[in-house]
Amino acid sequence: MTEAKADLAFTLEEATAKISDLIGAIPAVLTEYRCPLCEKVFASYADLKQHYAIDHVGAVPPVTVMLTLNGKNCEVLIEPHWTLKRTLQFRLGLTGAKHMCDKGVCGSCTVIMDGRAVLSCQMLAVECEGHEIQTVEGIAADPKWKPLIDAYCRWDAMQCGYCTPGFVVSAKNLLDHNPNPTEEDIKEALAGNICICGTYPRHAQAILEAVEKMKEGAVTNG
Repeated sequence: MTEAKADLAFTLEEATAKISDLIGAIPAVLTEYRCPLCEKVFASYADLKQHYAIDHVGAVPPVTVMLTLNGKNCEVLIEPHWTLKRTLQFRLGLTGAKHMCDKGVCGSCTVIMDGRAVLSCQMLAVECEGHEIQTVEGIAADPKWKPLIDAYCRWDAMQCGYCTPGFVVSAKNLLDHNPNPTEEDIKEALAGNICICGTYPRHAQAILEAVEKMKEGAVTNG
């Protein structure tokens, strides 16, 4: 048991590398089209639509959507009613946006779209085509935001960790627009994120520390 647990332990740098590999592995273009009703696989979208017309009369066929995620274009096959959150989790393997309330009130599924924090459980994926989307995976893979991730770990601004990705995304979005926030600014920016473990005081401390570390890094690199 001890050895099995040791295999699951890795450093922040290793975790960042794994996340980068995960993002890089997402295919840019679909090469097969799987029917969600009977699991048959087709070589083209036209063949899949013809299959629906013959074998699933009256059923709504899936659609293809081109999404821009973490700076990368990727084509996905989804059912028209799928939310962005569901698409991220079940089509692209990006599980950072969490499923909690699924009603747009907890903030656990927060992503950044076109420079604005949005709730991925409240957006249809088909509505997101043509928009720039950033998930917590993209933030974690960007060295610029390492001080924010480090600060969250150092201040233990999490307990179960389930809500943490949503907080980190909201914090990053705040710092994009306000690189020198006050504690009140931080509280207001994170007001839409709920933590059932009650870690609220730690978030402001972590973000304020990250701000100072990022300033120090900018001076050093400059």
